[in-house]
Amino acid sequence: MTIQWFPGHMAKAKREVEEKLKLVDFVIELVDARVPYSSQNPMLHKVLNQKAKMVILMKRDLADSAVTTQWIEWYEEQGITAMAVDVENKQDLQAVVQKAKALGNEKLERLRKKGVRPRPARAMIIGIPNVGKSTLINRLAKKKIAKIGDRPGVTQAQQWIKVKNDFELLDTPGILWPKFEEEIIGYRLAVVGTIKDNILPIPDVAAFFLKFLQLQYPSILEERYELSPYMEDMDEIFQHIGKKRGCLEAGGRVNYDKVAEVIIRDMRSHRLGDISLETPESIKES
Repeated sequence: MTIQWFPGHMAKAKREVEEKLKLVDFVIELVDARVPYSSQNPMLHKVLNQKAKMVILMKRDLADSAVTTQWIEWYEEQGITAMAVDVENKQDLQAVVQKAKALGNEKLERLRKKGVRPRPARAMIIGIPNVGKSTLINRLAKKKIAKIGDRPGVTQAQQWIKVKNDFELLDTPGILWPKFEEEIIGYRLAVVGTIKDNILPIPDVAAFFLKFLQLQYPSILEERYELSPYMEDMDEIFQHIGKKRGCLEAGGRVNYDKVAEVIIRDMRSHRLGDISLETPESIKES
């Protein structure tokens, strides 16, 4: 199944990214630490060409720290500067500033040798919707500049933001690519809330997530839902969780949509603990 979702403003944003790329020294790409591979936009990779880049794994406080470490090493093996960030952690924010300055220094030094007057480094910040871009920008700028929302696609225009005297950021709207050729990518993004909840049937998303937990985090299912690791029938699992959590209709029937909403809400609100939905190894195998 191919999952398609490409609002008009995202097509326009892609064109604007291409046009403004020449104005910046490097690119900061944000990904979700729980799904670093699935939340990278392959369409933008072609646009960026050879522009210097650093990758920030956002929401590290929600991801499995051991897996996040694997991803940092994976990026660095490819020669890409990478770091994981919790936007509520001041040390993380300072590290972003220091790494961004270091990345921009090479370009600025070349400009100085040509006699260009010194200026702050300039970076374009990009990322798919709902990855935490606006929150990071506001924390770095130490004031509310970028719009923040809990739904995909809040930022819909470009703007320059100064980060002290250290560097300048060109904010861009979150851009999804036209379609997900790999079905699993769409489901992973649906679990963490990157794509809108009406794109995929929520019971299907919840079932996908439950199967993943059975394989990778079975103890979470036991602790949160009192599920036996040997329970494999998805209908039986939904019935069990529905009765435990009171997702019932008239006559005592289990409402599968409500069960799915409970499961996805538990994931997104961090009630299930630190979870990563993919590893570098799992990507190699796919």
